[in-house]
Amino acid sequence: MNCTFSSIPSGQTSRKEESQCLLSPNPEYSTFELPVTRREDAGPISDAELAVRRDLAAAYRLCALFGWDDLIYTHISARVPGPEHHFLVNPLGLGFDEVTASSLVKIDLDGNVIGDSPHRPNAAGFVIHGAIHGAREDAECVMHLHTEAGMALSTLEDGLLPLTQHAMRFHGRLGYHDYEGIALSADEQQRFITDLGDNIGLILRNHGTLTVGRSVGHAFTETYYLDKSARTQLLALSAGRPLIIPPTEVVELTVRQWLNDLGTSNDREWPSLLRKLDRSDPSYLD
Repeated sequence: MNCTFSSIPSGQTSRKEESQCLLSPNPEYSTFELPVTRREDAGPISDAELAVRRDLAAAYRLCALFGWDDLIYTHISARVPGPEHHFLVNPLGLGFDEVTASSLVKIDLDGNVIGDSPHRPNAAGFVIHGAIHGAREDAECVMHLHTEAGMALSTLEDGLLPLTQHAMRFHGRLGYHDYEGIALSADEQQRFITDLGDNIGLILRNHGTLTVGRSVGHAFTETYYLDKSARTQLLALSAGRPLIIPPTEVVELTVRQWLNDLGTSNDREWPSLLRKLDRSDPSYLD
């Protein structure tokens, strides 16, 4: 496809052609090439996969609603139920507010597209998410974002401090990964895995944040608390006054209290978020 539109007068490029070009890989912007797309008959979508697709599309829309998106970049993925280790991710070129259940791309751990989707995922998205889904069976959903608070936090040498009740949720549950450039190298995958360990989240230094969850709702909730903790810390630091950090035993008690509540809290929060989205724009279900 000619994506320069050299033969089309200015202003007359069709929306369809623009979309196809946006969703096609551009070698000028990537040093990592995904494998040749493997298109196969993936069969009908199961009810279990459809439920995951709808939850994942909802997560994208909610990120846009909360102002967590970054043009067409960053990515959220979710594992497809079944033994194949396939996962779903957004097609490169769509804004978070455009993602629907049917537009999500299903790929395997080698980066091959499964099914007849015309879209390709972000190469950096595959490098990051493919590594984590392949290494962490409990990582049903992986969220990587470039929020302003998350990026600012990622530049602080001390990382996230246990300044608030929300931040204490992550005490001893965050890893840190040094910046190596845009994540386009398969060589970096093992370092992502090592630095994440068995933690719930990873601060990508000079880059952003990453969270994992046992479901889309769980990962989204952890992301919410992490971003709010980052914003609160930045506000506290900006006051230029001495900070109060609770004693270690209090912080550790709070972590245990949070963990004891995690079995039910996400079940309460995620349906509420879906209802919020349904009231504003239920087209994510398409």
